[in-house]
Amino acid sequence: MKRVLTILASLCALVSCTNGGSIYNVMDFGAKGDGVTDDAAAIQKAIDKCHGNGGGQLLFPAGKTFLSGPLELKSNIDYHFQPNSALLANPDESIYNMSAFFDNRGEGMLWIYANDAQNISISGTGAIDGNGVAFMGPELEDSYVLKDLADPSFDPRPHVITLFGCNKVNITDVTIRNGAYWTVHLVGCYDVAISNISLLNKLKIRNGDGIDVDHSRKVRISNCFIESGDDCICLKNRREYEKYGVCEDIVVSNCVMTSRSCAIKIGSENMDSIADVLFNNCIIRAGNRGIGIQNRDEGTVRNVVFSNVCVARLLFSDVWWGKAEPIYVTSYPRATSNHKDGNWRFPKGATEGSCGEVCDIRFINVFCDAANGAFIGGDTPDKVHDIYFNNVDIRLKEKTADVYDKRPCKGEGFVFTKSQPLYVESATNVFVDGKKIR
Repeated sequence: MKRVLTILASLCALVSCTNGGSIYNVMDFGAKGDGVTDDAAAIQKAIDKCHGNGGGQLLFPAGKTFLSGPLELKSNIDYHFQPNSALLANPDESIYNMSAFFDNRGEGMLWIYANDAQNISISGTGAIDGNGVAFMGPELEDSYVLKDLADPSFDPRPHVITLFGCNKVNITDVTIRNGAYWTVHLVGCYDVAISNISLLNKLKIRNGDGIDVDHSRKVRISNCFIESGDDCICLKNRREYEKYGVCEDIVVSNCVMTSRSCAIKIGSENMDSIADVLFNNCIIRAGNRGIGIQNRDEGTVRNVVFSNVCVARLLFSDVWWGKAEPIYVTSYPRATSNHKDGNWRFPKGATEGSCGEVCDIRFINVFCDAANGAFIGGDTPDKVHDIYFNNVDIRLKEKTADVYDKRPCKGEGFVFTKSQPLYVESATNVFVDGKKIR
């Protein structure tokens, strides 16, 4: 019998090689999978071996939980999670010391990351678990308190997955959950497909973005279910990653999103260009804001279409920006920095900045049940222009206070005025069903 099993194992190995690569089971490299032992060294050993042999499948076997510190993903590997398997972030904050934003160490550290890798796949029906609550302070009614930091310029909370300059990335089917900070962050990536994933963060965790598309191009996000305490899907151009260039050619379709902040957001960090973007067939539930373009830096936003979207917005909590605006299109200069040498949001050495144009934005077949109206505004009328509403239905229900939220911005952060389905503070060429309005 033992001989038969040995022959079968050999045949399985032969089949795996014939299909384009060997299978590397992390337990064969010393991983325990008991949820207690830190398996990072064993998993990294398996990654390095697989990569060194030309690639293959890195297997996390069914029913096992692999506690782990930081891991570096490498090229030509399918990181495959079998049913009921999980990769769990080690809650020991002392092991996270690689910043997610280079010299800026105040906005989280790296957990799972890759640098300039090619042909990466994350697949299967298991889970990647950021262990978010372990990094939080006490739980309140609307949020978790952030821990008091000995050094405010260093935040040890780990981001879940961060990919720098990667090409040909496919993330499919897996559950990614419980992020302590941002969850999937694409930095300067090219040719990325994210499909059929469940991204399930705790709604009370602040800074818990779902998917952040940053200086990246040719990105497709489809058929995903996203719950996030902060933005579900956010497009941006962070200043730390200026070398990667623009963010463009992005398609998001057939997604269901729940957020406590802004479910679909463009900005606020945008020091370059965000262009040629499609959001189609999406449902948005709960939170402080529905669809938001929040330009606060010198970059521009243009050629964006939101079509066939259902939005249900209710005011959740003042912990997050927003006053239940279902649609929000703005360009205002960022609030002046109090720091002597500026901060990471401004050009080096500056304490204030400017804001760029937002133009050629189209809303088509958008249906909103909301506690406030849509808001459009810029610091001057030319900053926001050519905004089109075609068959947009905004129904005010359970109305909030008569106020719109412009934060973060220079000067007054709120507009106090009677709530109405559409309020334009300052813009040029706003069209509703083909008719220009003032």
